[in-house]
Amino acid sequence: MIAHQIIILLFIGYIIYTIDLKREYFPVPVVLVLTGIGLSFIPFFDSLHISKDIIFNVFLPALLFTSAYQFPLKQLKEYAGIIAALSTLGLMATALLLGFGIYLVSAPFLDLTMTASFLLAAILIPTDPVSVTAILKQSTGEEEIADVVEAESMVNDGTSIVIFTILLSMYETGNGFSLGKFVIDFLLVSIGGIAIGFVLGWLLCKVIHLTHHRTYQVMLSIIIAYGGFYIAEAVGVSGVLATVVAGITLAFEFGKVINDNHMKESLDGFWDIIIPTVLSVLFLMIGIQAAEYLAFPHWWLAVIIFILSIIARFIVLGGFIYTVPAWKNEFTNDFSATSLLTWAGIKGTMSIALLLWLEGIMPEGDKLIISLAFATVLLSLVLQSIGIYPLTKFLNKKRA
Repeated sequence: MIAHQIIILLFIGYIIYTIDLKREYFPVPVVLVLTGIGLSFIPFFDSLHISKDIIFNVFLPALLFTSAYQFPLKQLKEYAGIIAALSTLGLMATALLLGFGIYLVSAPFLDLTMTASFLLAAILIPTDPVSVTAILKQSTGEEEIADVVEAESMVNDGTSIVIFTILLSMYETGNGFSLGKFVIDFLLVSIGGIAIGFVLGWLLCKVIHLTHHRTYQVMLSIIIAYGGFYIAEAVGVSGVLATVVAGITLAFEFGKVINDNHMKESLDGFWDIIIPTVLSVLFLMIGIQAAEYLAFPHWWLAVIIFILSIIARFIVLGGFIYTVPAWKNEFTNDFSATSLLTWAGIKGTMSIALLLWLEGIMPEGDKLIISLAFATVLLSLVLQSIGIYPLTKFLNKKRA
């Protein structure tokens, strides 16, 4: 039964990807999620359920590894400072602002503790560039903004999981928020994941040259993408950071081996087929799963939280761009860059994975945080994806 459902989802995804839509206004992920919500009303799909384990163990390693090894090395070096800052200190500052904001606006109406508010914020801070980077590059002519968005998202997935797991532990134990414990756990989990990813990425770079058989090179990349993730998670550190660092290490290897392009071509030929396939099934299943949580009486609060998430991100980004001269000079227009980077910070795959993680441990009947998170992610995915093209055109006119 499940196999039949997946095949049908793949066929629907294929149709959506190939239809000649105005993708500036209707990015594919938005169409997929809305289609998934529509499919949820068909009884045939009632038994189809996506869980945190499916997203983490099946989808994420492929998505993260591909983004990491395919990311342009020149841009990665050029924007390394701002990417690292936004993905660590920036993400924590955004979680802090958003968590306090959620606690303050919900206090008169709902019984959300401070830890629960921060936990909800942690779900909403990772970004997903899949539906906006191409639009940014086509409509702004400033590829540096799209590159920063894509690289920030690639790295902050790992950071957001670390933040979430620490807050989740505090939420489950009822110990409350401890800054000291948070910082220590954050450093241990992050550094461990980075170390494992670097070691496995280095090994891949050495072993992959032992054969010129393209099939075996692709097999090695699969082993590292998934093996690095599983090993890191097994020892209690960040699997996401391990996979990303392994991919980035491979990107550096491709940068050094200039005359051996066939290796990257063979990897691209495989992963460029896998990624659209994975994304089509993933976003359709997200839509199917979200439908059951969207009929709740606090949509007004979800709208407020969505607005708060935009404001918090704008404040943090503005603080970094305007106060650091080197980063301020990276962009031709400070306000436009801050606005586009803010609006391009769409919630997506990682946010869904985190809220499904929370769903799996929460008592039945106590799902308000899950509903708020699903609603806010849906608002972000639809409104920000559809709005990015008009916003770029508006800002371009203001600058002209």
